[in-house]
Amino acid sequence: MRDFLLLSAVATLLALALRRPFVGVVAWAWFSIMTPHQIAYGVYGVPLNLVIAAVTVFAYVVSGEAMKFRFDPVIALILGLAGWLTVAQFFSLSPENSAPHTDRFLKTLLFVLLCAQMATSKLRLHALLWVIVAGIGFFAAKGALFTAITLGEFRVQGLPDTIIEDNNHFGIATATVLPLMLYLRSQAKAAWLRLGLAALLILSVMAILGTHSRGGFVALAIFGVVMWFRSRHKFALAAAAFALLAPAIMFMPAKWTDRMTTITTATQDKSFMGRVDAWVINAKLGAAHPITGAGLRNPYLPEVARTVDTQRAEGARAAHSIYFEMLGGAGFVGLALYLGLYASGFFAAWSVFARRREPEMEPWKPELARAIQFSLVVFAVGGASVSMEMWYGYLILIACAAALVHMTPRPAAAQPRYGNAQAPATTAPGIGRPRTAPSIARI
Repeated sequence: MRDFLLLSAVATLLALALRRPFVGVVAWAWFSIMTPHQIAYGVYGVPLNLVIAAVTVFAYVVSGEAMKFRFDPVIALILGLAGWLTVAQFFSLSPENSAPHTDRFLKTLLFVLLCAQMATSKLRLHALLWVIVAGIGFFAAKGALFTAITLGEFRVQGLPDTIIEDNNHFGIATATVLPLMLYLRSQAKAAWLRLGLAALLILSVMAILGTHSRGGFVALAIFGVVMWFRSRHKFALAAAAFALLAPAIMFMPAKWTDRMTTITTATQDKSFMGRVDAWVINAKLGAAHPITGAGLRNPYLPEVARTVDTQRAEGARAAHSIYFEMLGGAGFVGLALYLGLYASGFFAAWSVFARRREPEMEPWKPELARAIQFSLVVFAVGGASVSMEMWYGYLILIACAAALVHMTPRPAAAQPRYGNAQAPATTAPGIGRPRTAPSIARI
């Protein structure tokens, strides 16, 4: 029954996507963030997302939307990073190992590119945000209930065979989504929806604690600190946070507390030092192959790691850092393009938020821009300890920031003038009130 409902939903979405390609983008986002086919039985492991992607790209081209292609710094860096990953794969030290990871990242960047091009309205942007919040929030709510039932004795994990399966990945992904929950709550008109999002935020915090992830806890702390600095009611916010977190932390078992306290003594923790070894291996591979790196995920291979560090090679593992993953896999050039893409998304959102006081600015736009910035900051910190550089969630937000810039009108001073002066007022025939003559640029 579950398979039938899922396949019926996919068939309906694909039919709609042929007429309105953005429906395909939303479906693609749903399958990328939540991977519902991994929850079913008969279609478990079936690449339905590839079918959705193919139909979406076909509809995008046939509908003519591709003719409206917009070029901006974010798009340029997406294309640049995709091109460089292709070059890095060509010079990979183990092409057969890095090929599937390169292919996956390129498909992710293609999706992000389509999001940036096709998110042309408030409705479309909100649709993408709801997919992220609902997709992560569903598993967060389950995780919170699991934590309550087991009294926090066991770790909350993400969905198996997905990028957020690991408890650390899931904790940081959930923390990244928290600002989006706050934004959507501020935009919701129905009281039940605002209440539901508030409850989901609380459950998400519980789920992050339940992951036993130190990286997730740090990301949650960053969320709290940034929120406190931006709040006008700092005392009330601090009191509410204490009232929520104090009982939750006291509720967690002693082994959770012991694990969190190792954050301050990281150099004495075997797990953390193993990550440091992975960072060293990736840094050395980046230095040995500064242009193209060793190829994505190749630093995981002992035989590749051995070329730069024989002592640490046998313990080669995931870099546990989005930054070292890019450095070791794509070299300094790839890392620079990756950081440039991240920064371009952040500053695109900043450019919208900085104009929040302009009269022509719709209030929801700077609020969304601030939420995107907020999420990107949380992920930038949390991402330093996890291998999530290919995660769709934060990349969709970068695409949304680029789209938001194109949806925002230019400042009044930059608007076209009529004959180098303000357009003269005229009066329409038979109407007593004046109107402004259209500018030549609009005719």
